Amino acid sequence: MPTGFHEVRFPLRLALGTSGGPVRRTDIVSLSNGRENRNRRWRDARRQYDAGSGIKSIGDLYAALEFFEARAGQLYGFRFRDPVDFKSCAPGGVITATDQVIGTGDGVAAVFQLVKTYGDAGGASVRDIAKPVAGTVVISVGGISAASADFTLDAATGRVTFIPSKIPATGAVVKAGFEFDVPVRFDTDRIDIDLGQFQAGRIPSIPLVEIKP
Repeated sequence: MPTGFHEVRFPLRLALGTSGGPVRRTDIVSLSNGRENRNRRWRDARRQYDAGSGIKSIGDLYAALEFFEARAGQLYGFRFRDPVDFKSCAPGGVITATDQVIGTGDGVAAVFQLVKTYGDAGGASVRDIAKPVAGTVVISVGGISAASADFTLDAATGRVTFIPSKIPATGAVVKAGFEFDVPVRFDTDRIDIDLGQFQAGRIPSIPLVEIKP
């Protein structure tokens, strides 16, 4: 993760009302025969949100402003909980130690990056999880749940490190379950507020954009 990141979470009550989600970039060229060529410009999606839609009161507005000032606008990144996609399973599901495959043991490697796979019969996309929520991560090796003492978690990078005596054996599939946040920053250095308009139902736009490691 680039420098300039605060390990604090955007106020949850505001995050639950935000709008936004994953954004991708695809070049599409229309050919003379009516067909088209499509090319992926970004390997991974980049999430974008508008936190203004989560503001329902003057108190909410002040909380957003206070957080904005504490981050110095765009200068410092922070954690944000996506209101829909924040678990290794579906949002209404229960996290288990077999939710996501994060690697296969070779008897030597001790460090595994948390990832989440989005896929179906047509294809799949793998997303690195850099900001897991401490205390929520559970691990299994070869289908057997690992004890919390068997590994350590770096909650700032999403890397799981097994202790020397518990390094996964060759061929053992390592899986994980977890909650996670999205590393973001404000995508503006200015928030315009008109209290007259706010009382009439107009809310300020507070754009957020995902930070890539």
